[in-house]
Amino acid sequence: MPKDIDELLRDVFGSGKTSSYSITPKTAEQYKEGGKKIGEGIDALEKQQNALNKKLQEQLEELKKMSGDLDMDKIQKEVDKDFGVGSSGKTQKAAAEKVQDPRPEAQRFGDLMPVLTDQLIGQDHFLKKLIIAFKRPFVTGWDSPNGVRNAMLVYGRSNSGRHTAIRLIAEKMAQLGLLPTGEVQVLDLALYPGQSEERLFLQDLYQALLPGGVLLLDHYESCHPAFLQQLGELICTGKLNLASRYVMQKGHLVDAGTALATQAIGSIHANGSYIIIVSEKGREGLAGAFGAKVVDALGDHCQTDPLKQEDLEKIGGIRFAKLAEKCEKQLGFTLKAPENINKHFAMQYSPRAGMGDMLRYEDDCFQALAQYKLEKESPAQEVVLSVADDHLYAVLDGAKTDLQSLLPAGYRGELDAVKAEMDKIVGLKEIKQYILSLEDNYKVQEMRREKGMKTGSVSMHMIFTGNPGTGKTTIARLVSKYLKAIGVLSGGQLVEVTRADLVGKYVGHTAPLTMQVIKSAIGGVLFIDEAYSLYRGHDDSFGLEAIDTLVKGMEDNRDDLIVILAGYTREMEVFLTANSGLRSRFPNIIEFPDYTGEELTQIAEINASSKGYRLTDEAKNALLDYFSIIQAMEDQNSGNGRLARNVIESAILAQAKRIVREPDAPLDLLEKRDFDLFETPEGEPDAI
Repeated sequence: MPKDIDELLRDVFGSGKTSSYSITPKTAEQYKEGGKKIGEGIDALEKQQNALNKKLQEQLEELKKMSGDLDMDKIQKEVDKDFGVGSSGKTQKAAAEKVQDPRPEAQRFGDLMPVLTDQLIGQDHFLKKLIIAFKRPFVTGWDSPNGVRNAMLVYGRSNSGRHTAIRLIAEKMAQLGLLPTGEVQVLDLALYPGQSEERLFLQDLYQALLPGGVLLLDHYESCHPAFLQQLGELICTGKLNLASRYVMQKGHLVDAGTALATQAIGSIHANGSYIIIVSEKGREGLAGAFGAKVVDALGDHCQTDPLKQEDLEKIGGIRFAKLAEKCEKQLGFTLKAPENINKHFAMQYSPRAGMGDMLRYEDDCFQALAQYKLEKESPAQEVVLSVADDHLYAVLDGAKTDLQSLLPAGYRGELDAVKAEMDKIVGLKEIKQYILSLEDNYKVQEMRREKGMKTGSVSMHMIFTGNPGTGKTTIARLVSKYLKAIGVLSGGQLVEVTRADLVGKYVGHTAPLTMQVIKSAIGGVLFIDEAYSLYRGHDDSFGLEAIDTLVKGMEDNRDDLIVILAGYTREMEVFLTANSGLRSRFPNIIEFPDYTGEELTQIAEINASSKGYRLTDEAKNALLDYFSIIQAMEDQNSGNGRLARNVIESAILAQAKRIVREPDAPLDLLEKRDFDLFETPEGEPDAI
């Protein structure tokens, strides 16, 4: 067995300690002889290591031959671990190869473009700009190793490849030794809508910047302004100074206060990270949220490219290939498609939703074929597809079947049923006409969108003013159903709340509470009754915070949320002064007039009929006189529709007492004497 290095050195120099050496011919000869022995010893150690490696490789090869069932990848990972080779997706060997790349760092970026264009079709211009943005600091340098390497804005339509491109570049740069890690840290800023999330925001930001790679900021539109200001400071200076000192304990930031804590955190550094803001909005939207100073601090602004028809068809072919692969793997089907299948899939692309619609269509096709397999005991092994009239058909069990017909029908709302329900509502003719006109505008805008023309979205947020009982809540409920039926809203639910549901009981509670209500209403209508109660003057900080959060939530979800505020006319006018952005966001102020005596009589008759009762003509005439006098008083507390309902319910109770005395009388008939309409001396009915 060869000696180790320590033994060789002891042989040469001895074990004793000396303070100095004098070089003589004899000692020189000893050094020469010692060096020779060291060299021989090192050679022997290398031979021994090589022999061990060779033996280990032979054992691995023998294991592979012995059993094909062994997970050799797993075995190799265990061997790598034993020999000090790192995992986490990148081995120490790969890291060594990065260092050995002889090319200057800036030249290595030439390897990125081929990888990206293979996976992101039709985005060549965008990808070139994005690569330049990542390459920039390697050419110009950056101020400090702990500062921001480069900050940029990446924007474009949803599902246009923004996140994918960033992820692919980061992975490739890590492989080329240009980044310490290829993992992209994503900070969803929508998770921090209120001031109460500050500790969580700082903690997540600190952790996301630790790797010093790529930090992606998403959904800045839904973030609290104070946090955007802090991010702006980080982007402009590379450092965020904290108001308090913190220590990290079990992954959480804990306020250190004035304690002499070791490793206290007083600031957050960028650590050489790329900071990338991703949005659908461009520089103007960014300036409105962060300010012009931050926009100027961004080194690059990269916008995704609009896709050409040839690009869409190429992507369509790729998506169908993915569908065919998934069907063969999971369903056991072999799909046989016509030549124009790529064009058919390309037609599913929507400029508004980006690739989202095409991906959803691909999934719908898979779910339809999966439904067929679930319903058939012996499904066909080969499915022949064809395209006709913009529909995809499959020959299943000898019959030509529209694939979409196999899917369970999603609820879209019955437009005719909603309109019929609206027709039954007494009065409110002008209001109903306005609501029905929304359908025409929506159809025209969709026609313009399909032709590639500019569309003008009309704000549908509304304010309903008027006295209690004039039908505001009923109309709001119908608005949600109607807009769902015509395709404006995705959900169609009505979320009805008051001040108590929006305003918290302590500092920091209101914003999250209001945001939670807004999220529950996305896809439908948020109806806030007695909305004026949110504003009780400038000293009502909780109410003002709820209003500010509401305004921001409306802006962030303007494409799939409609807010309707309701209240007295005069009080709502005062409410609109609470926030400068309120009036502009509610262009549709609809006044609900008080019902006439005739309309209230109709409402009363409808209400009685719904409960299984009839009114005598004499009772109807008495009610008409009664309601006409009540409404002429113009009392905002008269009740309107609620008054009609209450009168009928009181009459039903009175009729029950009368039937006990007169068992032969009709059970479903309400007579004049059942109504508690007392006669005044002048012969006019008195109010209840």
